[in-house]
Amino acid sequence: MKENAWTRWPSREALSREGLSRSRCLLAWTVRTLVLGLLLWGAFSDSHASGWKAAACAAGVLLAAALAWSFFRTTLRHRLWPSVASLALLQVIAVAAQLSGFRVAALVMLCGCVVSALERLPSAAALSAAGVALCTYGVVQHDDLLTTVVTGIGIALAGYTLRLDAEARGSALRLLTQERAARAAEAETAALAERARIAREIHDVLAHSLSAQLVHLEAARLLIERGGEREQIHERVVAAREMARDGLAETRQALSALRGELTPLEDFLGGLVGTADGAEITITGERRRLPAEASQAVRRAAQEALTNVRKHAPGAKVHLRLDYRPHEVTLDVRDSGGSPGELTGTGAGYGLLGMRERAELLGGSLRAGPGEEGFVVTLKVPV
Repeated sequence: MKENAWTRWPSREALSREGLSRSRCLLAWTVRTLVLGLLLWGAFSDSHASGWKAAACAAGVLLAAALAWSFFRTTLRHRLWPSVASLALLQVIAVAAQLSGFRVAALVMLCGCVVSALERLPSAAALSAAGVALCTYGVVQHDDLLTTVVTGIGIALAGYTLRLDAEARGSALRLLTQERAARAAEAETAALAERARIAREIHDVLAHSLSAQLVHLEAARLLIERGGEREQIHERVVAAREMARDGLAETRQALSALRGELTPLEDFLGGLVGTADGAEITITGERRRLPAEASQAVRRAAQEALTNVRKHAPGAKVHLRLDYRPHEVTLDVRDSGGSPGELTGTGAGYGLLGMRERAELLGGSLRAGPGEEGFVVTLKVPV
């Protein structure tokens, strides 16, 4: 529901001293000191007050100062009736001062009531309070009509100008606060995204490495149970150790990738194919440097696809095809098929699912399924 402009308070930022420069704060306190000095000077000069009358004047000035302070505090808290009551009491003191012969003090207090009302109260209450104060000023000052009208307009414009200035300052403070909050939220979001990216990289590296080790260790176990040759068992254990060593190297490489220190994708895939028997690679399109996330997605998909071939179709020939296109890069991994190996049932089966999730996070896709001969994994990542 839209707030009524006539009953809407100026913002607390506009009513407070928050955001004021040191020079403006000094100016504000200087003006208040001058006003208080004028009140005291008027109290002791207009009627040559002395004795009890001087004490009563001083008490009146102190009471007016206390009411002014109360008015500023209650308006800051958006409390309408206490604010109006404080302003009304100030006008009563001004009238009493005028009737007692203290014209300067009365003039200062009435002008202050008009300016303060227009600056700090809701529009409807401000116009009403300022109108009463101006009428009181016109009645008690006994000036000619033109002087009263011109003075009243000048005072009203001063109060309205201060109100506009305060509201502009309050709006600027709110915008600054919102901008700071947005920046903090953006920084927190970026930190969370970076943590998720690091966790995903480490997870994928460890998942691939441990899965490959499991393949060889499971093969070693089966050989031991079936009384296999010692050399075969030793070969599997050595291969598992090499996989652990490669996993550590890949972890370091992943951390380097997070810092933007990636080896060229073609070199990585060439090295990966070189360690796999019966694998070959074809690269088409105009080669270019890919973003770190896209490059990592291609690397992990290739590793996972080759690991699955070793597990599900040992001895099958594998062909990798990396195709650079204008707005995306495609990795196609196909194997020639073969009889299922003894390790087909090992592993949790989450490797390709993780690769698919990674691709979808980048706006790409991953398809995996039977092909004409064996199994086909196709990754597409926009770049």
